[in-house]
Amino acid sequence: MKNAYIFPGQGSQFPGMARNLYLNDNGIKDLFEKANDILGFRITDIMFNGSDEDLKATRVTQPAIFLHSYALAKSDPDFKPDMVAGHSLGEFSALAAAGVMDFEDALRLVALRASEMQKCCEAVPGTMAAVIGLPTEKVEEICAGCEGTVIAANYNCDGQVVISGEVEAVKTACEAMKAAGAKRALPLAVSGAFHSPLMEPARAALGKAIEDTQFKTPYCPIYQNVSAKAESDPQTIKANLLAQLTSPVRWTQSVKEMLADGAGRFIELGPGNVLQGLVKRIAGAQGTEVVIEGRQ
Repeated sequence: MKNAYIFPGQGSQFPGMARNLYLNDNGIKDLFEKANDILGFRITDIMFNGSDEDLKATRVTQPAIFLHSYALAKSDPDFKPDMVAGHSLGEFSALAAAGVMDFEDALRLVALRASEMQKCCEAVPGTMAAVIGLPTEKVEEICAGCEGTVIAANYNCDGQVVISGEVEAVKTACEAMKAAGAKRALPLAVSGAFHSPLMEPARAALGKAIEDTQFKTPYCPIYQNVSAKAESDPQTIKANLLAQLTSPVRWTQSVKEMLADGAGRFIELGPGNVLQGLVKRIAGAQGTEVVIEGRQ
């Protein structure tokens, strides 16, 4: 049975996250203090003592979740993945944990990604919405037929797709989804249209930073959001990581590919348990029994 380690993305943060790791492991404490220095502000203070609202700021959320996930991987003596994957931001955590990037380089990329995405959010208002209970093809068809920019952005599991785009276009799409029989089409409390063309202005800065960062061959294959395939070539990983900015997160497809490649145990490292639930649904829909665990 192969071990698949999975890393969560934005939205899984919570007040007090990673506090126990910091207090009980001197190595992790040193790592977090190094992160404070790199970021130029004490993100640990916000993680441990901040409110839900404080943690929602993109410039805080993304490095906080990365830090939490990476620390769990580094502090676990049994961390021996046969494969890894991360949802959106979690792909950076997966890459660092699998040895593709040094911790410092990965954190700098995450901080830059958060900053550039925040700029896009402020430049053009955008939003996202979760569509429950419609076939994927129908969601894509409705998005394609709406005026303005709206696309399927997160393929989370069978029957759950998140759409992303301009505010009015997403609103129109949600109404059409409900009319087509969706159980729900719920706007999400996010600050922008992630994984959509509205993130395009962030590509130049992030692309240069990724290109200037040394990527090594991972210890094990990483199933990337853009391709949903096992990747090991550093240049391919770089290209996919940049493309992820404006492309859908193919989580359903990635998990199915991992299952096909022998994954029998999924361990989520990071705040929350969202990915555990998604894996359970994806595997269950295929009639596949898997072991699912989480560590926070």
